[in-house]
Amino acid sequence: MSLLVHTFVRRPDGDWELLEDPPYGRTLAGFERTRTHLWGSAPVRALGARFLPRLATTDLLVDHPDLDAFLTECATLRTHHESLATQCGCAPDYLTARLDNITAAAHRAKSEPTGGVLIW
Repeated sequence: MSLLVHTFVRRPDGDWELLEDPPYGRTLAGFERTRTHLWGSAPVRALGARFLPRLATTDLLVDHPDLDAFLTECATLRTHHESLATQCGCAPDYLTARLDNITAAAHRAKSEPTGGVLIW
């Protein structure tokens, strides 16, 4: 199975509604095993990540107030993408492509007053 990233908006009732996202390839956040082998790994946690490691145990919802911190986390991981890829057993371009999709979703979410990111 694939791990997907989507943008959503919070409705007034507190529930969320998915927005239209780019074609399928641009919504990939990894394979199911990347929940633990990459995003939830010790090397990612060692860099201070607090959002993406949650994927090791559950789906991730990042609401609008947390988007800037989430983007900062993604930027930190990108800075260390080569060492993370080596430590986590994936290709550097695989890691950067997943981060590209995740950060693009976060930027789309920022353009909505109640936007957020869902990775599931």
